[in-house]
Amino acid sequence: MLAGGEGKRLMPLTADRAKPAVTFGGTYRLVDFVLSNLVNGDILRICVLTQYKSHSLDRHITTTWRMSSLLGNYVTPVPAQQRLGPRWYLGSADAILQSLNLIYDERPEYVAVFGADHVYRMDPRQMLAQHIESGAGVTVAGIRVPRSESSAFGVITPGSDGRSVERFLEKPTDPPGLADDPERVFASMGNYVFTTKTLIEALQRDAEDENSVHDMGGSILPQLTERGEACLYDFSTNHVPGETSRDQGYWRDVGTLDAYYEAHMDLIAERPAFNLYNRQWPVYTHSGQLSPARFNAGGMASESIISAGCLIRGQVTRSVLSPGVLVDPGAVVQGSVLHDNVHIGRGAVVRGAVLDKNVEVPPGATIGVNPGRDAELYTVSKGGVIALGKGQLVP
Repeated sequence: MLAGGEGKRLMPLTADRAKPAVTFGGTYRLVDFVLSNLVNGDILRICVLTQYKSHSLDRHITTTWRMSSLLGNYVTPVPAQQRLGPRWYLGSADAILQSLNLIYDERPEYVAVFGADHVYRMDPRQMLAQHIESGAGVTVAGIRVPRSESSAFGVITPGSDGRSVERFLEKPTDPPGLADDPERVFASMGNYVFTTKTLIEALQRDAEDENSVHDMGGSILPQLTERGEACLYDFSTNHVPGETSRDQGYWRDVGTLDAYYEAHMDLIAERPAFNLYNRQWPVYTHSGQLSPARFNAGGMASESIISAGCLIRGQVTRSVLSPGVLVDPGAVVQGSVLHDNVHIGRGAVVRGAVLDKNVEVPPGATIGVNPGRDAELYTVSKGGVIALGKGQLVP
């Protein structure tokens, strides 16, 4: 699992942690969604390659994701080790190249390489089965997205058979649309299944290329596409137990504040676009030992997710609250995402905001009420989402 990215577009939430360690959905970390997919799909030997500000991610993995050592299963963080010289990772492909000892030790026939920071449900066994059947060197998972969004993704052009990869373009501005839907393209989900021999040889060729950016999407996939060794896996064909017609095929890259915020809004609808309550394909995490949420002094919440340890004495609507959030009497929280131990003071108003852990909003303060003032004090996204970093002071 590739978890070394800095996540600059998600600042200030990534100012003090790696992107996969960012809280999502109240009690989870982003990395929990991908790990849950792999574990539910019986992929039980997982190395998480870390680099950027990885302490909270390393701690979460080691304290939460404990597998059966008796059966030889594990989820382990692997920091950059400089095995090939005094340098950090040059890119995602170089991260795997520098960690090939992990593959040599296990000697698997196939290697799954997944990103660590997307929100979705997927049974990886179905993708692996297609990979084995096809005999391809690499299979890349793709999802249909509007062509107008292609500059944010690696774009896959399928061959006439619908499976072979004819071209792989990294973040193109004007790629061709699909033959059966000209206004959409196949975007790479950042999930790959490799035949081990193909992966090792591709990484070694890439290491010798001085002009390479040493990236999985920017280097390895184009290389294997040119060699005719790449196949497409259509994510829309993947099914997991307990899915609904509404959340089947759901996938979100929460790489920006706007995408992160919108993905949270997907969780709280009457019929959520992504259903956190599917017990047949659960998302695992560790939430700590906290008392149940409590509502006092006329406190109320609607269309919201309220985690354990919260004390609500004000009004909360269309919001997601992580454990330990306090909302004092007269306070109003609307359309917001509050991380652990946020405190909203008496009479304060918070609208359309993401507040990282330990932020204290003083009595009577406002966030999301005066756009000009908010822009001076806080980070504001293109879509107008207001974001405060961990422990950031509020006047």
